Amino acid sequence: MSAYETALTRYFAAWNADAASLAGAVAAAWTEDGSYTDPMADVTGHERIAAVIAAAHEQFPGFEFRLSGEPDGHHNTVRFGWELVSTADGSAPAAGSDVAVLAEDGRIRSVLGFLDRVPATA
Repeated sequence: MSAYETALTRYFAAWNADAASLAGAVAAAWTEDGSYTDPMADVTGHERIAAVIAAAHEQFPGFEFRLSGEPDGHHNTVRFGWELVSTADGSAPAAGSDVAVLAEDGRIRSVLGFLDRVPATA
């Protein structure tokens, strides 16, 4: 498995972790000073990243994040697509693309996220 695949496996494990394993999954995926930035969040550190993930779980119960397409990387940077998929019916109301910068140890130093498809609001 390449460094990109390993990093993305950990990344999606964190985004799909249950409350009991979330802190450990975030620590496995991100460096201590790692960051996550998208149009709705700009946070640094394990606790704040875990809080963003927990908020996504609260907003979308019964959904999981999945890799979409093939990741593409060079040097210590990887870009990839993702979808938020219902475990009940397979619908995917949200999708986006992210760019992650990896640290020397293979964990994520930073993620810049972009939302390509978002759920309609009432």
